[in-house]
Amino acid sequence: MWQRRHPQEAGGDEPETASKPEAWKIRYEKSWLHRHCSSLVRRDKQAQKAGRLFSGLLAMNVVFLGSAFICSMIFNKVAITLGDVWIFLSILKIVALGWIAYYLLFTRRKPHAILYRDAHAGPVWVKGSLALFGVCSILLNVFRMGYDIIHLQCKSQIEILFPCIEILFICIQTYFIWHHAKDCTQVQHNLTRCGLMLTMATNFLLWLVAVTNDSIHREIDSELNKLVRAFEGNTTSSCKCPNTTVCKVFQKGYILLYPFNTEYCLISCSMLYVMWKNVGRRIAQHPAARSKPKFQIHGLIFGPLLGTSAVIIGICIFMLYQIQATSSSPSYHVFVLYYSYYIILLPLMTVGALAGTIIHGLEERELDTLKNPTRSLDVILLMGAALGQIGISYFSIVAIVATNPNSLLNSIILAYSVCLIIQHITQNVFIIEGLHRQPLVVDEASSHNPPAMQGSTSAQKAPNEHIITSHSSQEPTPSTANKEVETKEGEKCEDNYSKAYSLEIRQEIRRASQAYVQNWKRTALQEISSFLIMCNIILWIMPSFGAHPEFENGLEKSFYGYSTWFAIINFGLPLGVFYRMHSVGDLLEVYRSV
Repeated sequence: MWQRRHPQEAGGDEPETASKPEAWKIRYEKSWLHRHCSSLVRRDKQAQKAGRLFSGLLAMNVVFLGSAFICSMIFNKVAITLGDVWIFLSILKIVALGWIAYYLLFTRRKPHAILYRDAHAGPVWVKGSLALFGVCSILLNVFRMGYDIIHLQCKSQIEILFPCIEILFICIQTYFIWHHAKDCTQVQHNLTRCGLMLTMATNFLLWLVAVTNDSIHREIDSELNKLVRAFEGNTTSSCKCPNTTVCKVFQKGYILLYPFNTEYCLISCSMLYVMWKNVGRRIAQHPAARSKPKFQIHGLIFGPLLGTSAVIIGICIFMLYQIQATSSSPSYHVFVLYYSYYIILLPLMTVGALAGTIIHGLEERELDTLKNPTRSLDVILLMGAALGQIGISYFSIVAIVATNPNSLLNSIILAYSVCLIIQHITQNVFIIEGLHRQPLVVDEASSHNPPAMQGSTSAQKAPNEHIITSHSSQEPTPSTANKEVETKEGEKCEDNYSKAYSLEIRQEIRRASQAYVQNWKRTALQEISSFLIMCNIILWIMPSFGAHPEFENGLEKSFYGYSTWFAIINFGLPLGVFYRMHSVGDLLEVYRSV
């Protein structure tokens, strides 16, 4: 359909017609089908944004309401008790379980419900961590049930119901995430988004409650001889355990498994967020997809050797620290030993991360610019979780500089805090650079180049041979002059052969040197990644199983006050533990992609 328009009404982009002095313009009107399809696409994007906004507001309101409950429990234990919080969370768990059952039984079975699956979502290490921490969380609730049953004479019977609901929620949610983390749901978008956001908000509130309860247990351990012993006497005087040994087993197991419960909640939140981003997503199918890089460790020496040494030494220091720190008066030397181990290990990790970042800059691998919600979430979680330990370190630096930075222990803690900040920054840069690089593909052209060069030399050789044969065919009885001409041509051919041969040798040497440098870079990156993986594992184990010198050394606690420093520690330490575990998974991805 063609339509004439005046230049004032039409845009100035259309070419002028020579036949019209008034500069009339001709513009092509798009067909109805094209306008209708573009409006449908625009409407689909608007609906997607509206659905994400509505589900996000739902999750935000649930989180604010739950946070109000938890804060009320902390600051006013008479009006809002822990039982009230658990009732609210149990209602959320039941609603979330109802939606998960509906998704598994109805939504996923609809026609064209799952047309695409995100290959990057739900890697093996994330699923393995989710299953491991889920089992630990189930054992945690079993210990809690056993402890409540022993104290049944002085506790409400409904409290035994809360761990049962928690175990059911963990089992069904773990199954749901394990099998459907890669789903890109194409039907019932709004309901699926709201269900995922409600489940994610429930996990976040469970993490918040776990952090507050973990704070109480740390308070019991660190202030056993000061404040909490009297508190325990007031609360448990009428509720004595008939079997002291069994009570201690349940209590120790309950305290020991608490960090794994916080890790489970954080991993569940991250995977549910990826599923929420994938709702309604259409992934382009590439017929010639890249093969998945395999995890291979053969040929590596220095990285695994240094990493294993760091793990063994760290376990020995951790055991010595735990033996000393759990006594009535922790030794001064055990804090010096603990922080000295960190001061030696963290600079080595920093140097390794800097070297890996430099090698990434020298690489010729292209950046992976494709849209990837999983990778974007990995970067956000990595940067966000690093704020926990970085924040604690800055608070420690201020406290040490303001009090007495000249003493031995304070100087070691100050160096530890500075090294920790630098190590987090350099490791984040190294991981992010590695995650945004495309996997290294073996250059198959190098194996085909020698035949190509042979073809080129044979192509150069063929015309010369043709010249010689043509001369011989034209002059069957050559004279002496013709023989001299042939000898000169033969010398020219030999010169051409020597030049082509030397060119081929230079190209072969260049390809060999490039392959050597590429292999060297690849080996160096794998050595660095394996070393950082082992170091992050031991730095995850030590705080996860009870090593908290930031609170037990007493320096920052006396400077900021008991309650203020305790709130800082309980916010930062779970994030620090999650950062180490998340770094291990990201470094595995970097190692595989090299």
